[in-house]
Amino acid sequence: MRTAVFKSYKNGYFNFWFENGEELAFEEVHPRVLKQFDLKNDKSLREKNFRITFVEDEDGDDVIYRVESLKPI
Repeated sequence: MRTAVFKSYKNGYFNFWFENGEELAFEEVHPRVLKQFDLKNDKSLREKNFRITFVEDEDGDDVIYRVESLKPI
């Protein structure tokens, strides 16, 4: 689990900035997480700190990042 700030949902990607300065754009978020946090529409979630768990899925030459869990800090 890592710490990240939710920045935005834009062009189909969920953008998070991590404590080390790294930015990741996630294509997918587990439906359970989206049920708990409306990341697409709830603007109050922007700039919030979360503990985040994610996985990397390789699809041929592409890598897809998927959020598995979010916990607000």
